[in-house]
Amino acid sequence: MQHIARIALVVDDYDEAIKFYTEKLGFRLVEDTPLSPTKRWVVVAPHGAQQCQLLLAQAATDEQRNRVGNQTGGRVFLFLYTDDFWKDYQQMVENNIHFVRLPSEEEYGTVAVFEDLYGNLWDFIEPKNK
Repeated sequence: MQHIARIALVVDDYDEAIKFYTEKLGFRLVEDTPLSPTKRWVVVAPHGAQQCQLLLAQAATDEQRNRVGNQTGGRVFLFLYTDDFWKDYQQMVENNIHFVRLPSEEEYGTVAVFEDLYGNLWDFIEPKNK
């Protein structure tokens, strides 16, 4: 059996990214291990996530720094599912998460699009068939 365990997300700064994901989105800090004076192994995940986590990878080169916030050329990059859209949406609004597309009811569920602290776009979804 296979599954995707982590997705690397290039960030400007470990600490500001940890703060955003844990304080604004309510993720948990799974691991923060120093690997060298400038490199850390930083993993965050939504509470309850069992398989897929984000590896926050601080940009180390100009090419990587140019990708921060736009790893997919402006397309939605990540998909955050919930089982209580309106409760979580309200919490995100209170935490000043910037929504670029307001909630709508689609055939597959309730969805809105927000951006993270660097501008990466996320679909926030409560699927109809939970």
